[in-house]
Amino acid sequence: MNIQYSETAGSLGSSAVRDILKVTQGKEIISLAGGLPGEELFPVEAVREAYSRALSGSAAALQYGLTEGYLPLREAVAARMTGQGIACSADEMLLTTGSQQAIDLLCRILLDPGDAVLVEAPTYLAALQVLGSYRAAVHTVASDDDGMLPEHLEEQLRTHRPKLLYAVPTFNNPSGATWSRERREKTVALCRKYGVLILEDNPYGEIAFDETPGAYPPTLAAIDREAGNGPCVVYTGTFSKIVAPALRTGWAVGPQEIIRVMAKAKQAADLHSSAIDQRALHELLLSFDLEGHIRLVSREYYSRMKRLSGELTARGWCDFREPRGGMFLWLKLPGGVETSRLLPLAVEQGVAFVPGEVFYATSPLTSAMRLNYTHTPPAQIPLAVQRLEQALARYEASRQSLQLS
Repeated sequence: MNIQYSETAGSLGSSAVRDILKVTQGKEIISLAGGLPGEELFPVEAVREAYSRALSGSAAALQYGLTEGYLPLREAVAARMTGQGIACSADEMLLTTGSQQAIDLLCRILLDPGDAVLVEAPTYLAALQVLGSYRAAVHTVASDDDGMLPEHLEEQLRTHRPKLLYAVPTFNNPSGATWSRERREKTVALCRKYGVLILEDNPYGEIAFDETPGAYPPTLAAIDREAGNGPCVVYTGTFSKIVAPALRTGWAVGPQEIIRVMAKAKQAADLHSSAIDQRALHELLLSFDLEGHIRLVSREYYSRMKRLSGELTARGWCDFREPRGGMFLWLKLPGGVETSRLLPLAVEQGVAFVPGEVFYATSPLTSAMRLNYTHTPPAQIPLAVQRLEQALARYEASRQSLQLS
């Protein structure tokens, strides 16, 4: 049978990260590729008890739920968001199947084929997949470690008149960068000036290494709400990094009208996300010291980051900047090394990473790579770096051989 796929299906790309995970599955490979939390840090017993409590009441726990999500959990998350400077109510929130679905739903209700969207360089791969699936015209804003460059942002806003700006301003995936307060304020002000909605994706923001109060700038959403005159930021968060990914529970906070239309789109997609997972999460928040758990996880991830950073610094064959939180190191290799060609050699040596070029909408940096430090046991980090170095030596030997031939 000759299946006639839609144009949308034809625009669906595969995730390089998921493809690499398939390659490394079940093999003796140390994977620094996936954005996976450390499983040994999951609060297994607390989650088990929360599910038990969620199921101990009426059978309604196993019934269909509201598209918007379990109201007590929405209220609890809204209270946490308000405490973080994003004053909101449950009516301004939609619970989603991970924050990834929040990205998809917002793009679904906003974008027609050819609509312009602005992103950072580099940016989150799966967001680029979503934008590609809706056939958006994706344009890059020049960025550095402090965020989008305001002059280029305004030029792109004037030139392309985008419907949406997508950004991960806190512990960016993949670069680990954290925008300065000044860049955040200028980005919000410029998007307000040109009437452009911002999608602030913040899955890593609570994995913060500096526990000093006020150590980090406020979110774009907090800055936006301080400005008044109605919000222009839709904010996404998730329990995947601070509790466990398998719960697949994220949320979107934004203008009530946008949340209402996103809920309509969600009705068509899946009716609602898992009601029992949401009830269990609510029970967890009632009895579990989530803030203490986040601090514990952040300290452990900081230790792992420093170990990886130390191993790389001692060898001196790459450039990078230590992140202030999150899950990733962004490496740049000198001498024109193409990391997409280096990857197969690395896998043969028993280590995996993600080539940097997949995180760009345009003009990719081919000499960069993303390393995850949160999933690999600390004792394996020196071996992982050793294997990377061996792969790089093989790459250089192959390149020299080609030049001589």
